[in-house]
Amino acid sequence: MADTHVHSGRKKVRDEKEHRDLMNRLKRIEGQVRGLQRMLDEDAYCPDILTQASAVNSALNSFCRVLLTSHLRTCVTEDIRAGREDAVDELMGTLQKLMK
Repeated sequence: MADTHVHSGRKKVRDEKEHRDLMNRLKRIEGQVRGLQRMLDEDAYCPDILTQASAVNSALNSFCRVLLTSHLRTCVTEDIRAGREDAVDELMGTLQKLMK
């Protein structure tokens, strides 16, 4: 089976606060997803599950916005300053994936 993950080979070292904040967001999302599983196991009413799924989707979108903002302020800005003009193309590719 082919690896479906796309990896640039690059890494980003985040400060402790940013890492902790992002991780806390993901843990809350994980808890919300477990709640969805529980609702399904307990035969919850469809609109109730859909409402919770919408909340999970909103939380994940918020996580992506925070991460994208950080990426723009650090990685993209640093790359452009260093003359790496393909950073804009990379950013556009990332945005296209996010907007599917």
